[in-house]
Amino acid sequence: MSDTDTVESLSDLKDLTGEAPAPEAPEAPTAPATPSAPLRPQELDGQGRAYATGRRKDAVARVWLKPGSGKVTVNGRDQEVYFARPSLRLVINQPFKIAGREEQYDVVA
Repeated sequence: MSDTDTVESLSDLKDLTGEAPAPEAPEAPTAPATPSAPLRPQELDGQGRAYATGRRKDAVARVWLKPGSGKVTVNGRDQEVYFARPSLRLVINQPFKIAGREEQYDVVA
């Protein structure tokens, strides 16, 4: 083979070196992840809503989650208006999609 030839597969590499490539090590089974903090019991207000507060520096976000049709409202505006970019709406709705709960809960923030 010349310098301009390329190796097409691992079998070609075996032909070049005269020995077989090292086999890949089998992946060790992963243990199920355990939560780092104990889960709190679900608390709902009188209207059946779950409430959470998020803080960072001086900003405070208050969010209510309730069973509904999947409507997301932020500062009184629908998610299509408040989050103009589709990528931002994807980030907002991703937890519901992963949990298999799309269009089952309304979010008011």
